[in-house]
Amino acid sequence: MQLPDCQPSLPDIVEPGLSVLFCGINPGMRAAATGQHFAGRGNRFWRVLHLAGFTPEEFRPADGYRLPQCGYGLTTAVARPTSRASELSKAEIQASAVELQLKIRRYAPRYVAFLGKTALAEMTGKRDIAWGLQSAEFAGSRAWVLPNPSGLNRSFSLDALAAAYRELRIAAASR
Repeated sequence: MQLPDCQPSLPDIVEPGLSVLFCGINPGMRAAATGQHFAGRGNRFWRVLHLAGFTPEEFRPADGYRLPQCGYGLTTAVARPTSRASELSKAEIQASAVELQLKIRRYAPRYVAFLGKTALAEMTGKRDIAWGLQSAEFAGSRAWVLPNPSGLNRSFSLDALAAAYRELRIAAASR
């Protein structure tokens, strides 16, 4: 799906051979407007990434460009920014699958980490998605599902998020 020219897009932070490519559902409006991933005031992504040991200090959204130096990257399943991911239709998420798969195959991260179950469920048609490592790969990379760090997702405490993300960091660090 093409974005209208008047709507800002959020650039990927990706390069070949990353250990983990984090995949959000879609950009928030603030992230798209600033060009910085997870720029929403209530988003806990950067804090959780540091608490889980992915980064040496807590990055700010403006520091996102530094993630590849640590072996990680960022993308979104759907390019269109919204205030809430629930504004995306199932058809829109499904339609974005081919482009995301091409991107994953091109950059070949060891893991693609979906932030939330929604995108992977819609793209694969699988409804019984569990947290953690998935049995099937996604576009040639190991697929992992993490809780969404959005401030709107209060089902997971900061400690629970950090623990879930830490499991992926440990798995990605082992060869």
